[in-house]
Amino acid sequence: MAKEEKERKDQTLNEVFGELEEVIKGLEAEDVSLEESFRLYHNGMDMLKRCSDKVDKIEKQMLVLDEEGETHEF
Repeated sequence: MAKEEKERKDQTLNEVFGELEEVIKGLEAEDVSLEESFRLYHNGMDMLKRCSDKVDKIEKQMLVLDEEGETHEF
């Protein structure tokens, strides 16, 4: 299971967004059971957290150039 977790962390934002689209399609299906809806919902929430973590990490790495031409962390 540790290998799966590492692969998930290595996913790009676009890959996670693609998976989220599949989760949404599953939730919108007419024949989805309540149990499957809960499973899909929780998977989607986990994916959103991973996306948020990736965006936070990228924001911390960004630098802002000030009026004097010096860089500062974002």
